[in-house]
Amino acid sequence: GCDSSLNLTSQKATDAVDGIFRSLRDIARVRMHMKQFNSIHNPGSNTHQASASYKPLLKQVVEEICNPDRPDPVDIEHISSGLTDLLKTGFSMFMKVNRPHPGDHPLLIIFMVGGVSVSEVKMVKDLVATRKPGTQVIVLSSVLLTPHSAVELLFAPDRLRPDAHI
Repeated sequence: GCDSSLNLTSQKATDAVDGIFRSLRDIARVRMHMKQFNSIHNPGSNTHQASASYKPLLKQVVEEICNPDRPDPVDIEHISSGLTDLLKTGFSMFMKVNRPHPGDHPLLIIFMVGGVSVSEVKMVKDLVATRKPGTQVIVLSSVLLTPHSAVELLFAPDRLRPDAHI
């Protein structure tokens, strides 16, 4: 709502910042139902506040997929496709059959709705190369984000149909 810094008022700035925090709260509310990937912030302990850390959601998901201990992923769901998976799902009602793990396949395809940055693509590539060598990874996205376009999206009035020209 402000086309130049000359037209910037305290109220317009406050409204813009309020909108950003409203968006961040909406994102947090959407992720509240998740059990494993519900936060990107680790507050640390009461005695060691300096140990607080930030771990991006994409990094958490890729680490879980490439986890060699292979616990059953809580927030990642496998969708059966094909006769073999269908039979496994059917037999799991009668016998102890583990669901397929996302890391079982030698090809990992990640699609990021809303955009992905070059640094996120590099992070995924490096994580998969070190944790699950031999796995081919393809990262797709609706848009390749730049620092400028990411900030523009924060200010977009309609997040589903942003008016930012990316």
